[in-house]
Amino acid sequence: MDVIALDDPTEAQIREWHDVLTAVHAADPGGDPAPDPEQTARLLGPESGSRRRLWAAADGGRLAGVAAVRLPGEPGAGRPAEIDIQVRPPLRRRGLGGALLAAAADGLRADGRTSVITQVFAGTPAVPFLESHGFECVLTLRGMLLRLDDVPPERLARLLAAAPAGYRLVRWRGVVPDEHASALARAKHAMADFAEVDGTPWDAHRVRETEEVVAKRGDDLYTVAALAGDVVAGFTEVVVPHDDARRAAQYDTAVVPEHRGRRIGIWVKAAMLRWLAEERSEVREIETDNSDDNAHMLAVNEELGFRMERESMEYQAFVDALPTR
Repeated sequence: MDVIALDDPTEAQIREWHDVLTAVHAADPGGDPAPDPEQTARLLGPESGSRRRLWAAADGGRLAGVAAVRLPGEPGAGRPAEIDIQVRPPLRRRGLGGALLAAAADGLRADGRTSVITQVFAGTPAVPFLESHGFECVLTLRGMLLRLDDVPPERLARLLAAAPAGYRLVRWRGVVPDEHASALARAKHAMADFAEVDGTPWDAHRVRETEEVVAKRGDDLYTVAALAGDVVAGFTEVVVPHDDARRAAQYDTAVVPEHRGRRIGIWVKAAMLRWLAEERSEVREIETDNSDDNAHMLAVNEELGFRMERESMEYQAFVDALPTR
């Protein structure tokens, strides 16, 4: 089967792409909701601050496998690219995944990338596929889910009442206000999981750029931060998707090292839950991923009521080691 680039996919090709994702989900559900057609269309479309390359393999006139690569920044940027390869379950083990990977790897080399990352569910065929092509696991993540109906109001009230001395809460919806942008960027350096894979510095511009991507998708980003003076000591972010607000996604949560040990993390998370209950009562669940070795954040989430749903791994490979066509 030939692998072709889909630089400007048609509506019919987007529908077929979604059909591939739906078939993969049916075989390897992993606890996540089935893919949504609108979400698939957005994922294949343009994104502020990054570019996207798409490849597909056809079988009998329909797409048999697909590969999407996200290229953050300009060509040659030091940040790793992100790749996602999906093959219809009945057509696996025929070399389709390898052919898609080789095509994508050529695209990565042309863009001047040195590494690429991807995230997959544990126990799925993606794991042996990646390892057989030179990818190494750099992070193990626990997928956790919080059902808001299971959170007693008195628990939130108790956590909010136990505010650490010397701190105050601020919150905003959407892009960070100018007065907090630089302080939030500094706080993002506390995300050890991110730093292990991508050492690109955070600054106010990159924070705004990342948040604008969420807004352009039509989703709503909520942020709660704990301030010590003008310093962001800790923060938490939740994204409510516009197409199905019942399940929100936990984005970043971090407490900067010099402010740890004061229960700031659980305080800002409790404040977020109270805010969502007031403003977005349609949200019934929040999903999150935590690094398996981040014992503190795992304990915070378990205290709030998050329960483990799945395990996933982040894999990374050097582009020079990947196959070529």
